[in-house]
Amino acid sequence: MFKSRLFNTGSGIFLLRLFVGVRLIYGTIDNILDWDRMKEFESFLASQGFIVPLISAVVSVYAQFICGILILIGWKIRWAGIIMTINFLVASYIELPRGFELMTPALAIFFSSLVFFFEGAGRYSIDQGRNRGIKVLGSRFKVQGTSRTASL
Repeated sequence: MFKSRLFNTGSGIFLLRLFVGVRLIYGTIDNILDWDRMKEFESFLASQGFIVPLISAVVSVYAQFICGILILIGWKIRWAGIIMTINFLVASYIELPRGFELMTPALAIFFSSLVFFFEGAGRYSIDQGRNRGIKVLGSRFKVQGTSRTASL
C-alpha cells in the first residue's frame, strides 16, 4: 500500500514541478531585482538579432518568473506549460550554434514544459484539488470518491 502511494505519476510530476518551478524563479529573480541584469539580458538579445530586445527581455523574464510560481504550486499549469514551451523553444534555437551540451538546460525546461502541458499538474497540486471539488480558500470541499460535502 505504501509503495503504491509513493510510486505514482503524481509523485513524479510533483518532483519535476518542484525542480522546474524553483529553477525558473531562481533564474529570473536577479533580472527582476536588478535592472542592470535586465539590461545585460537586453544586450544579449540584441546581439542575437531580436527586433525589440528590451521588451523581449522583460516579457521573457516575467513570463518565466510567473510561470515558475504557477508550476511550483500546480495552478493553471497547462497554460504555464505552453508559455514556457514557446519561450524555451526560442531559447533552444538561440543556443543551437553553441552546441548540444550548452542547449541541454534550455531543452530540459522545454521538454518538462511539454510534459506539464500534456499531463497537467498531477495529484499534488491546486489544479487537482480544484478538479476534486476541494476549494483551497473556499468554504466547502468534496470528500474523495463521494458527493458528500462538509464545511471547512
